[in-house]
Amino acid sequence: MTDHQALSQTREWVERVIMKYNICPFARAEVERDSIRYAEIDATALPEALEAVIAECHYLDGHPEVETTLCVFTRGFASFDHYLELAELANGLLALQGYQGVYQLASFHPDYCFDGEPEEDPANFTNRSPWPTLHLIREESMARALAQHDDPEGIPERNIRFARKRGAGFFLSRLASIRSDGQ
Repeated sequence: MTDHQALSQTREWVERVIMKYNICPFARAEVERDSIRYAEIDATALPEALEAVIAECHYLDGHPEVETTLCVFTRGFASFDHYLELAELANGLLALQGYQGVYQLASFHPDYCFDGEPEEDPANFTNRSPWPTLHLIREESMARALAQHDDPEGIPERNIRFARKRGAGFFLSRLASIRSDGQ
């Protein structure tokens, strides 16, 4: 597996799962505008991974045409617990670096499991991705998008209903297809 394949698979996941099934109702516009950055991060240790996330914030600072960045961890953080530690520290570091209110993080991982939910719950697939990924989102843009959405509070509930209706097998087959197409 090459890093290019990891980024390609992540892009395919965004287009063939997140956008296609409207899991994120804001993804289509950014995919069509080609304003999503897919950044490979090959760090395996927390300090280097955190530095890379902040470097992506700096990149977004200097590139307003890029709406959002998916930081794809291609070598580290396969363990969901280790990944959760990274996500927690990254959130804290964003605040320490003055990015609170500027960027927010969304989390995606191949083994994602919502706190308190069983691992086999299909709802977990709304946040399961081919690779460990931290999504940097411009808060100002998200606020505008949410203000234009009819029912922003209903998005998570709609996604949970959709995922449970389709079942884990549906999502497993989509992810397997993306992995086999990207090799």
